[in-house]
Amino acid sequence: MIDQQNGLELSRIGLGCGHMSNVDEAVKSAGIATIHAALESGIHHLNTGDFYGAGRSEMVIAEALKGRKRDDYFISLKFGALNALDGSLYGLDVSPHHVKNYLAYSLKRLNLDYIDLYQPARIDLGIPVEETVGAIADLVKAGYVRQIGVSQVDAETLRRAHATHPISWVEVEYSLFNRSIEKNIVPTARELGIGVVAFGALAHGLLAGQWTDERIQKSKGGYVPLFFEENIEKNVALSQKLGEIAANKQMTLSQLAFAWMLSKGEDIIPLIGTISPAHLQEALQSLDIQLTEDDVREIEDAIPEREIAGASFPNMQFRNGKVVRV
Repeated sequence: MIDQQNGLELSRIGLGCGHMSNVDEAVKSAGIATIHAALESGIHHLNTGDFYGAGRSEMVIAEALKGRKRDDYFISLKFGALNALDGSLYGLDVSPHHVKNYLAYSLKRLNLDYIDLYQPARIDLGIPVEETVGAIADLVKAGYVRQIGVSQVDAETLRRAHATHPISWVEVEYSLFNRSIEKNIVPTARELGIGVVAFGALAHGLLAGQWTDERIQKSKGGYVPLFFEENIEKNVALSQKLGEIAANKQMTLSQLAFAWMLSKGEDIIPLIGTISPAHLQEALQSLDIQLTEDDVREIEDAIPEREIAGASFPNMQFRNGKVVRV
């Protein structure tokens, strides 16, 4: 797709930079190398949040972009999640009064004059979405933001946001283990001319490679229901069925996962979240894979939605900054 603001053609795959938030120097170096590899491969869309590592991801991106022409990359930035001292997230603040404060700090960390796409990380049920989007719209008028996006919203909220100011992209989770956006979000986005940025293509690692008994035991638990003790073995079995299909098609499981998503429409841009140039290049090979309708049907039949055990991502909702529903 073409970014209408500067004519930059965005790649069909974007780079998620959330993993570049560790203060470890090795992680920082790997993140910079991955960003450089992405830009050299034609990936211009860099996606992050100001709360990833309390701004650390932004600083890694800034260092990686030193000396680069501003029109050669597209920065998508989320704001609003609140960082605790131990690195965890404890709430949400998308108050219209605070939006420009978040942006001021982000522009300093990124060493930029404007952000290409700015969006709240979530919507607060206690704050009308029109007010939050309206505050960002003021920053568009002032020249500090080029486009507005929203993340993790329902179809009705997307319509309300778009009626306040044109929304360019909606960011949502999408994978073979979570196809819920196909029911309402994707049709609504297409009706309104809004692109879809999809994170979680590899289902938190379920579609990222081989599963051994040892890996299954180490992966049990956490906050993602797919990996709860009562769910993980059922989901790994589904993943292994898909792995057999990938092997028969002479591709890796992760390449098949990305190729499947790419087959869903040119208005859907999957993100690959990695700090490995090798993993990035592996994912990019999926751009050359053409799946037929029969291929897509076979892939989806291998993971029937009714057989998926547990949710792929906690459906957290906030009111007045606090979690009210998961």
